[in-house]
Amino acid sequence: MLEATLYEVSNGAAWITMNRPAARNALSPALVAELDAHLSAANADPSIRCIVITGADPAFCAGADLKAPRGQNPLATREVTFPEVLQHILDSDKPVIAAVNGAAYAGGLGIVGAADIVIAAEDAPFSFSEVRIGVIPAIIAVTCVPKLGPHHAMRLFLTGERFTGTRAVELGLAHRAVPKAELRAAVEAEVATIALGGPLAVVAAKKLVRQVQTLAADEAFAAMAKLSAAMFTSPEGQEGMAAFREKRPPAWVSRP
Repeated sequence: MLEATLYEVSNGAAWITMNRPAARNALSPALVAELDAHLSAANADPSIRCIVITGADPAFCAGADLKAPRGQNPLATREVTFPEVLQHILDSDKPVIAAVNGAAYAGGLGIVGAADIVIAAEDAPFSFSEVRIGVIPAIIAVTCVPKLGPHHAMRLFLTGERFTGTRAVELGLAHRAVPKAELRAAVEAEVATIALGGPLAVVAAKKLVRQVQTLAADEAFAAMAKLSAAMFTSPEGQEGMAAFREKRPPAWVSRP
């Protein structure tokens, strides 16, 4: 019997693969629980710099498992709920990259919205398809509307229209779209680029982007001034500046 997810570590990245290909990686209770457990494991491992979430071909994730008992919300009736997983992605200390290898529909787009970086196959189909079955993208709106903005979200939520990975970049839902055959290499290059930054600085930078949006300008300037001073005087900051002056790689960068 297939595991609902797969977990591998490669070059400092934890790759979590949703692994229900026959069901287009729909969000079963087992898949959601395993995804949450793998996120915890990756965050607890100091050797891991990034977390990558992808799907077993042909799909990334088709959204909720619609075989739930009649009358139940298939994203909420479980030990670990899907909103808890999305919050876990948002709160993850390690950057989370969504590698969208194929169809990303409905709840699958909640993962895309929660991820810090999104790289998609150019022809991967995307759709907020909920209205087509008489429901709405309520839970995933929390992660997707901030990226799309209300202008694009309104039309996509109302129509359920399909669009491609290339269009997802134009809409602000993805950062890059590449030919599918180049997707893994593109994600690995992104992981390698992130690894050039100080481990603690990368964690702080992710938190910074989340936090600064919630503060008024005067509060933000005061908080960021304290944070900036702390980072400059930290051991990691001191090592980074010393490496710059001495024209050498910092201690956290692996030498060839």
